[in-house]
Amino acid sequence: MDHRLSTIDSNNMNNPIGKLYLVPTPIGNLEDMTFRAIRVLKEVDLILAEDTRTSAPMLKHFEIHQKVFAHHQHNEHQSSNEIIKFLLQGKNIALISDAGTPAISDPGFFLVREALKFNIAVECLPGATAFVPALVNSGFPTDKFCFEGFLPLKKGRQTRYKFLAEEERTIILYESPHRLLKTLDEMATYFGADRQISVSRELTKMFEETVRGTVVEVKQYFETHPMKGEFVMCVAGAAAKPAKGKYERDEEED
Repeated sequence: MDHRLSTIDSNNMNNPIGKLYLVPTPIGNLEDMTFRAIRVLKEVDLILAEDTRTSAPMLKHFEIHQKVFAHHQHNEHQSSNEIIKFLLQGKNIALISDAGTPAISDPGFFLVREALKFNIAVECLPGATAFVPALVNSGFPTDKFCFEGFLPLKKGRQTRYKFLAEEERTIILYESPHRLLKTLDEMATYFGADRQISVSRELTKMFEETVRGTVVEVKQYFETHPMKGEFVMCVAGAAAKPAKGKYERDEEED
């Protein structure tokens, strides 16, 4: 169900200010939906969805019948203005993405920033997000990591690779199936063919899979195996370079 925001009845401005909820939804397995997320989605006045058609089956499964409005990267600047008005009128609103936590490589950041400008309360529920299980089962250090999401498609992509090649923390990237092999080729060029990586796909779903090895080994695997679903790529950090003159300085300090 897709509605236009203008169809909502406006209350007077004397009502208490509403709250914006960011509600994570399952990235594949509906059993990962939390009780709290279901309750909030049933209690809010309206729901904002990245794609109303994608969210409809999930909402129906949990018997959530609130009105659903589209809020995506193509209309978020325009729709955010109307959303802020309804929040100021006392409406409680929940934002969901197609899967996972809103604003993580999905719309949400701009709306949150606008809400905070008007001192509107923002509450993000804990829940599913793809990069956490991929990182934890990669076998790479988890105490320090950097999340890059999707790399630029063209402009700035090479520059980003060169910068990340020196990154000593575990690197997390998102990638789509049709660009995976090209990205692995680029990683071999900028990170080195022997850099260790872990690639997860279809997380929480029936055909969940994680492939670990060098960049070349993982590329060879996916050249002959299915490349379906969204991919999370974890890259081992670059080896730390010893600081020049460290020991000399240590001796001088003694």
